[in-house]
Amino acid sequence: MKFRPLGDRVLVKRVEEETKTKGGIIIPDTAKEKPQEGEVISTGPGARDDNGKIQPLDVKAGDRILFGKWSGTEVKVDGQDLLIMKESDVLGVIEK
Repeated sequence: MKFRPLGDRVLVKRVEEETKTKGGIIIPDTAKEKPQEGEVISTGPGARDDNGKIQPLDVKAGDRILFGKWSGTEVKVDGQDLLIMKESDVLGVIEK
């Protein structure tokens, strides 16, 4: 199945966090929080301004992003757990 977000929405895949701390302590699944970091899979064309002109998004497919803890709507596409969120829910892009 192909999925393309509309408007200023982005499709994000969560990045799995480490299961072990720097000190070597293994974190059980019950104590883990959902990661707030992800990779952009695809983006919509952008939001329309007051004149009807499309404003392109600042994020693009492949970007590593940070987002809020309660951001987005969880969906399942081709067996993968993904998030759909507005670009305004993205806190920033991680640059390497």
